[in-house]
Amino acid sequence: MTNKTSPREQALAFRSLHVPGRPLVLPNVWDVASARLVEDAGAAAVATTSAGLAWELGAADGDRLSGGDAFAALTRIADAVRVPVSADVETGYADDAAGVGATIRAVLAAGAVGVNIEDGLYGGGASLRPVAEQAARIAAAREAAEAAGVPLFVNARVDTYLRGAGGLEETLERAAAFLAAGADGVFVPGAVDPVTVKALAEGIEGPLNVMAGPGAPAVAELAALGVARVSVGSGIAQAAHALVRRAARELLDAGTYDALAAGLDYGELNGLLGGSSQKA
Repeated sequence: MTNKTSPREQALAFRSLHVPGRPLVLPNVWDVASARLVEDAGAAAVATTSAGLAWELGAADGDRLSGGDAFAALTRIADAVRVPVSADVETGYADDAAGVGATIRAVLAAGAVGVNIEDGLYGGGASLRPVAEQAARIAAAREAAEAAGVPLFVNARVDTYLRGAGGLEETLERAAAFLAAGADGVFVPGAVDPVTVKALAEGIEGPLNVMAGPGAPAVAELAALGVARVSVGSGIAQAAHALVRRAARELLDAGTYDALAAGLDYGELNGLLGGSSQKA
Protein backbone atom coordinates (compact mmCIF):
# COMPACT_ATOMS: atom_id res chain seq x y z
CA MET A 1 0.00 0.00 0.00
CA THR A 2 1.45 3.35 -1.02
CA ASN A 3 1.02 6.88 0.32
CA LYS A 4 1.51 5.98 3.98
CA THR A 5 3.00 8.61 6.24
CA SER A 6 6.30 8.04 8.05
CA PRO A 7 6.47 5.57 10.97
CA ARG A 8 6.84 8.47 13.39
CA GLU A 9 3.80 10.25 11.98
CA GLN A 10 1.82 7.01 12.04
CA ALA A 11 2.80 6.41 15.66
CA LEU A 12 1.82 9.93 16.71
CA ALA A 13 -1.50 9.57 14.91
CA PHE A 14 -2.13 6.26 16.64
CA ARG A 15 -1.33 7.74 20.05
CA SER A 16 -3.76 10.60 19.48
CA LEU A 17 -6.64 8.13 19.03
CA HIS A 18 -6.53 6.99 22.67
CA VAL A 19 -8.95 9.37 24.34
CA PRO A 20 -10.86 8.46 27.52
CA GLY A 21 -14.55 8.93 26.84
CA ARG A 22 -14.00 8.79 23.07
CA PRO A 23 -12.36 5.41 22.67
CA LEU A 24 -10.47 3.99 19.75
CA VAL A 25 -12.50 1.02 18.52
CA LEU A 26 -10.50 -1.85 17.05
CA PRO A 27 -12.17 -4.78 15.26
CA ASN A 28 -9.13 -7.10 15.49
CA VAL A 29 -7.75 -8.66 12.31
CA TRP A 30 -5.66 -11.69 11.44
CA ASP A 31 -4.75 -11.45 7.75
CA VAL A 32 -4.68 -9.07 4.81
CA ALA A 33 -8.30 -9.62 3.79
CA SER A 34 -9.66 -8.97 7.29
CA ALA A 35 -7.39 -5.91 7.63
CA ARG A 36 -8.63 -4.41 4.35
CA LEU A 37 -12.25 -5.10 5.28
CA VAL A 38 -11.83 -3.44 8.68
CA GLU A 39 -10.09 -0.43 7.15
CA ASP A 40 -12.79 -0.18 4.48
CA ALA A 41 -15.45 -0.25 7.20
CA GLY A 42 -13.98 2.97 8.57
CA ALA A 43 -11.62 1.88 11.34
CA ALA A 44 -9.09 4.56 12.31
CA ALA A 45 -6.46 1.88 12.97
CA VAL A 46 -5.93 -1.85 12.62
CA ALA A 47 -4.87 -4.20 15.43
CA THR A 48 -4.01 -7.86 15.11
CA THR A 49 -5.28 -10.68 17.28
CA SER A 50 -2.55 -13.14 18.25
CA ALA A 51 -5.03 -16.00 18.39
CA GLY A 52 -6.53 -15.26 14.98
CA LEU A 53 -3.08 -14.82 13.48
CA ALA A 54 -1.84 -18.10 14.98
CA TRP A 55 -4.90 -20.00 13.73
CA GLU A 56 -4.48 -18.50 10.27
CA LEU A 57 -0.91 -19.81 10.19
CA GLY A 58 -1.78 -23.27 11.54
CA ALA A 59 -0.67 -22.85 15.15
CA ALA A 60 -2.49 -22.74 18.46
CA ASP A 61 -2.60 -19.52 20.46
CA GLY A 62 -0.48 -19.14 23.56
CA ASP A 63 3.13 -18.43 22.55
CA ARG A 64 3.19 -21.30 20.04
CA LEU A 65 3.66 -19.18 16.92
CA SER A 66 7.22 -18.29 15.98
CA GLY A 67 8.20 -14.66 15.90
CA GLY A 68 9.41 -15.01 12.33
CA ASP A 69 6.04 -16.25 11.10
CA ALA A 70 4.25 -13.53 13.05
CA PHE A 71 6.47 -10.74 11.70
CA ALA A 72 6.06 -11.93 8.11
CA ALA A 73 2.28 -11.90 8.49
CA LEU A 74 2.40 -8.50 10.20
CA THR A 75 4.43 -7.08 7.32
CA ARG A 76 1.80 -8.20 4.83
CA ILE A 77 -0.97 -6.64 6.91
CA ALA A 78 0.84 -3.34 7.44
CA ASP A 79 1.69 -3.12 3.73
CA ALA A 80 -1.98 -3.61 2.83
CA VAL A 81 -3.49 -0.69 4.78
CA ARG A 82 -2.94 3.04 5.13
CA VAL A 83 -4.10 3.37 8.74
CA PRO A 84 -1.78 2.75 11.71
CA VAL A 85 -1.25 -0.89 12.71
CA SER A 86 -0.81 -2.32 16.22
CA ALA A 87 0.61 -5.81 16.74
CA ASP A 88 -0.36 -8.32 19.39
CA VAL A 89 2.96 -10.05 20.17
CA GLU A 90 1.67 -12.22 23.04
CA THR A 91 4.40 -12.26 25.73
CA GLY A 92 6.99 -10.82 23.35
CA TYR A 93 8.22 -13.88 21.40
CA ALA A 94 11.26 -13.90 23.69
CA ASP A 95 12.62 -15.51 26.85
CA ASP A 96 14.16 -12.34 28.27
CA ALA A 97 14.03 -8.56 28.10
CA ALA A 98 16.77 -8.35 25.47
CA GLY A 99 14.73 -10.65 23.27
CA VAL A 100 11.69 -8.41 23.68
CA GLY A 101 13.80 -5.51 22.44
CA ALA A 102 14.66 -7.55 19.34
CA THR A 103 10.96 -8.30 18.86
CA ILE A 104 10.13 -4.60 18.95
CA ARG A 105 12.73 -3.87 16.30
CA ALA A 106 11.14 -6.55 14.11
CA VAL A 107 7.65 -5.14 14.75
CA LEU A 108 8.80 -1.67 13.69
CA ALA A 109 10.52 -3.09 10.62
CA ALA A 110 7.24 -4.79 9.72
CA GLY A 111 5.47 -1.41 9.74
CA ALA A 112 3.50 -1.49 13.00
CA VAL A 113 3.46 1.47 15.38
CA GLY A 114 1.74 -0.10 18.36
CA VAL A 115 2.22 -3.29 20.32
CA ASN A 116 0.47 -5.36 22.99
CA ILE A 117 2.69 -7.22 25.46
CA GLU A 118 0.98 -9.50 27.98
CA ASP A 119 2.09 -10.51 31.47
CA GLY A 120 0.43 -13.94 31.43
CA LEU A 121 2.53 -17.10 31.39
CA TYR A 122 1.91 -20.36 29.54
CA GLY A 123 2.98 -23.91 30.19
CA GLY A 124 1.94 -24.41 33.79
CA GLY A 125 3.24 -22.91 37.02
CA ALA A 126 2.51 -19.30 37.83
CA SER A 127 -0.28 -17.57 35.90
CA LEU A 128 1.46 -14.20 35.71
CA ARG A 129 5.04 -13.10 35.18
CA PRO A 130 6.56 -11.38 38.26
CA VAL A 131 6.00 -7.63 38.16
CA ALA A 132 9.69 -6.66 38.12
CA GLU A 133 10.44 -9.09 35.32
CA GLN A 134 7.54 -7.88 33.21
CA ALA A 135 8.47 -4.25 33.88
CA ALA A 136 11.97 -4.98 32.57
CA ARG A 137 10.49 -6.43 29.39
CA ILE A 138 8.34 -3.33 28.87
CA ALA A 139 11.34 -1.10 29.53
CA ALA A 140 13.28 -3.01 26.87
CA ALA A 141 10.42 -2.46 24.43
CA ARG A 142 10.40 1.26 25.14
CA GLU A 143 14.19 1.50 24.80
CA ALA A 144 14.14 -0.28 21.44
CA ALA A 145 11.41 2.02 20.12
CA GLU A 146 13.20 5.15 21.30
CA ALA A 147 16.43 3.97 19.69
CA ALA A 148 14.52 3.62 16.42
CA GLY A 149 13.07 7.10 16.77
CA VAL A 150 9.47 5.86 16.70
CA PRO A 151 7.07 6.73 19.57
CA LEU A 152 5.62 3.20 19.57
CA PHE A 153 2.43 2.84 21.61
CA VAL A 154 3.17 0.11 24.15
CA ASN A 155 -0.05 -1.39 25.49
CA ALA A 156 0.70 -3.40 28.64
CA ARG A 157 -1.74 -6.26 28.98
CA VAL A 158 -2.56 -7.23 32.56
CA ASP A 159 -4.09 -10.71 32.79
CA THR A 160 -5.25 -10.63 36.40
CA TYR A 161 -8.96 -10.82 35.55
CA LEU A 162 -8.53 -13.05 32.49
CA ARG A 163 -6.55 -15.62 34.48
CA GLY A 164 -8.45 -15.21 37.76
CA ALA A 165 -5.11 -14.25 39.31
CA GLY A 166 -6.04 -11.02 41.06
CA GLY A 167 -8.59 -8.28 41.46
CA LEU A 168 -8.65 -4.51 41.35
CA GLU A 169 -5.80 -3.85 43.78
CA GLU A 170 -3.32 -6.16 42.09
CA THR A 171 -4.35 -4.92 38.66
CA LEU A 172 -3.76 -1.30 39.63
CA GLU A 173 -0.38 -2.17 41.15
CA ARG A 174 0.73 -3.97 38.01
CA ALA A 175 -0.59 -1.21 35.79
CA ALA A 176 1.32 1.45 37.73
CA ALA A 177 4.56 -0.54 37.54
CA PHE A 178 4.21 -1.12 33.81
CA LEU A 179 3.39 2.51 33.08
CA ALA A 180 6.42 3.57 35.12
CA ALA A 181 8.54 1.18 33.04
CA GLY A 182 7.50 2.84 29.79
CA ALA A 183 4.10 1.52 28.81
CA ASP A 184 1.69 4.04 27.28
CA GLY A 185 -1.60 2.27 28.04
CA VAL A 186 -2.98 -0.68 29.95
CA PHE A 187 -5.10 -3.50 28.57
CA VAL A 188 -7.20 -5.46 31.07
CA PRO A 189 -9.04 -8.28 29.27
CA GLY A 190 -11.69 -10.11 31.23
CA ALA A 191 -12.97 -7.00 33.02
CA VAL A 192 -16.28 -5.78 31.59
CA ASP A 193 -18.45 -5.21 34.68
CA PRO A 194 -19.26 -1.48 34.64
CA VAL A 195 -18.27 -0.95 38.28
CA THR A 196 -14.92 -2.64 37.73
CA VAL A 197 -14.27 -0.85 34.44
CA LYS A 198 -14.99 2.53 36.02
CA ALA A 199 -12.65 1.77 38.91
CA LEU A 200 -9.92 0.73 36.49
CA ALA A 201 -10.36 3.82 34.33
CA GLU A 202 -10.16 6.05 37.40
CA GLY A 203 -7.27 4.19 39.02
CA ILE A 204 -4.95 3.74 36.04
CA GLU A 205 -2.85 6.76 35.09
CA GLY A 206 -3.03 6.03 31.37
CA PRO A 207 -5.45 5.00 28.62
CA LEU A 208 -7.49 1.91 29.51
CA ASN A 209 -8.17 -0.78 26.89
CA VAL A 210 -11.10 -3.14 27.48
CA MET A 211 -11.80 -6.32 25.52
CA ALA A 212 -15.48 -6.43 24.61
CA GLY A 213 -17.78 -9.06 23.15
CA PRO A 214 -21.23 -10.57 23.61
CA GLY A 215 -22.55 -9.66 27.04
CA ALA A 216 -20.22 -6.70 27.51
CA PRO A 217 -21.47 -3.11 27.70
CA ALA A 218 -21.82 -1.34 24.36
CA VAL A 219 -19.03 0.96 23.21
CA ALA A 220 -21.02 4.05 24.19
CA GLU A 221 -21.37 2.78 27.77
CA LEU A 222 -17.69 1.89 27.97
CA ALA A 223 -16.89 5.37 26.71
CA ALA A 224 -19.00 6.90 29.48
CA LEU A 225 -17.01 4.84 32.00
CA GLY A 226 -13.76 6.41 30.82
CA VAL A 227 -12.42 3.71 28.51
CA ALA A 228 -9.93 4.91 25.86
CA ARG A 229 -9.72 1.80 23.67
CA VAL A 230 -12.12 -1.03 22.90
CA SER A 231 -11.00 -4.19 21.11
CA VAL A 232 -12.56 -7.59 20.58
CA GLY A 233 -9.57 -9.94 20.64
CA SER A 234 -10.18 -13.12 18.67
CA GLY A 235 -13.95 -12.58 18.60
CA ILE A 236 -14.32 -11.73 14.91
CA ALA A 237 -11.96 -14.54 13.90
CA GLN A 238 -13.99 -16.97 16.01
CA ALA A 239 -17.20 -15.80 14.35
CA ALA A 240 -15.67 -16.20 10.89
CA HIS A 241 -14.49 -19.73 11.66
CA ALA A 242 -17.90 -20.59 13.10
CA LEU A 243 -19.38 -19.72 9.71
CA VAL A 244 -16.89 -22.05 8.00
CA ARG A 245 -17.97 -24.94 10.22
CA ARG A 246 -21.66 -24.14 9.90
CA ALA A 247 -21.49 -23.90 6.11
CA ALA A 248 -19.41 -27.07 5.83
CA ARG A 249 -21.76 -29.09 8.01
CA GLU A 250 -24.81 -27.84 6.14
CA LEU A 251 -23.26 -28.70 2.79
CA LEU A 252 -22.07 -32.15 3.88
CA ASP A 253 -25.13 -33.12 5.92
CA ALA A 254 -28.08 -31.46 4.18
CA GLY A 255 -26.58 -30.67 0.80
CA THR A 256 -27.91 -27.12 1.00
CA TYR A 257 -26.25 -23.70 0.92
CA ASP A 258 -28.21 -21.35 3.17
CA ALA A 259 -25.17 -20.44 5.27
CA LEU A 260 -23.58 -18.90 2.17
CA ALA A 261 -26.45 -16.52 1.46
CA ALA A 262 -24.99 -13.61 3.45
CA GLY A 263 -21.53 -13.88 1.89
CA LEU A 264 -19.70 -10.83 0.58
CA ASP A 265 -20.08 -10.05 -3.09
CA TYR A 266 -17.20 -11.58 -5.07
CA GLY A 267 -16.47 -8.41 -7.01
CA GLU A 268 -16.51 -6.24 -3.89
CA LEU A 269 -14.07 -8.44 -2.01
CA ASN A 270 -11.81 -9.05 -4.98
CA GLY A 271 -11.78 -5.36 -5.81
CA LEU A 272 -10.92 -4.46 -2.22
CA LEU A 273 -7.78 -6.54 -2.60
CA GLY A 274 -6.82 -4.91 -5.87
CA GLY A 275 -8.28 -7.36 -8.34
CA SER A 276 -11.00 -7.35 -10.93
CA SER A 277 -14.67 -7.23 -9.98
CA GLN A 278 -15.36 -9.96 -12.55
CA LYS A 279 -14.95 -13.64 -11.76
CA ALA A 280 -12.19 -15.36 -13.67
